[in-house]
Amino acid sequence: MTKWYIGVDGGGTKTAAAISLEDGTPCWTAKRSGCSYQAVGIEAAALTVAESVMECLASVGAQLDECAMCCLGIPCYGENSEGDAAMAAELERLLAPAPLYIVNDVEAGWAGALGCGPGIHIVAGTGAIAFGKNANGETARCGGWDEFFGDEGSAYWIGRESMSLFTKQADDRLPRGPLYGLVKKQFALPEDMDFIKLVRGQIAPHRDQVASFQKIALEAARAGDETVIHLYERAAHELALMAGALKRKLRLPCPVNVSYSGGVFHADDFILKPLAEELADCGGILQAPVKSPLEGALALAIQHHKQKEGV
Repeated sequence: MTKWYIGVDGGGTKTAAAISLEDGTPCWTAKRSGCSYQAVGIEAAALTVAESVMECLASVGAQLDECAMCCLGIPCYGENSEGDAAMAAELERLLAPAPLYIVNDVEAGWAGALGCGPGIHIVAGTGAIAFGKNANGETARCGGWDEFFGDEGSAYWIGRESMSLFTKQADDRLPRGPLYGLVKKQFALPEDMDFIKLVRGQIAPHRDQVASFQKIALEAARAGDETVIHLYERAAHELALMAGALKRKLRLPCPVNVSYSGGVFHADDFILKPLAEELADCGGILQAPVKSPLEGALALAIQHHKQKEGV
């Protein structure tokens, strides 16, 4: 029987799934909305993942019992034991009899970016989290606490901090830069104080909308807004703190490879340059990811199946 492997790279705003044979080359990719069970609930999150898996299987004319292993990278997994158990149970119900290997999505990012080798991987998407592994196979994670009091360096954090910068520019507490005009234009604000109603009613209640505000910040940085450029430098510092903590915790030797994935890194040198400089101070070398988190999830599915079979 043909052995099919499925990898899922979940996130707060998107879910991607792929199916492959043992070579790990995707034959089909499915994309859907986010699958954070803390944001949308257990049933909705599990259904999103299951539908993505089923689409992949349908693309090659396969059934669930023809799947050798599914690796599901789930956001927030490992942060709430009760929620994790409920999410796992619902996924098993929807996807039985396919064997499941459930991990936090940061682990899928690490597997793709570093080829399952020793090092540290930073994810800065809607949230921010880091994962590391040493040569002895020991692993650890850092960050990913919660956007209300954590997730520093994430798109949500940058979006929220950018809103604060807008208010300071509006008040002349900071010099008015491109951010001020971009926000006024984007939301057609008659008065600066109308921003309060807009944020409270349309943006703040939705995690993905706060994270999307980071796109306006990036546009402002590209237009030369010094306050926003400095914000990205602050984000880089926060992300580097996670890498430094993992390096110490796992006793990783210098230099240690540090890779990355997530939407924040679409800011290119605004985030990558200061991050590389921050990492150099703690013995890290920033390197571009070898493969995507989705390919990493496939690699973990194949690896876990081989381990299970004793190959």
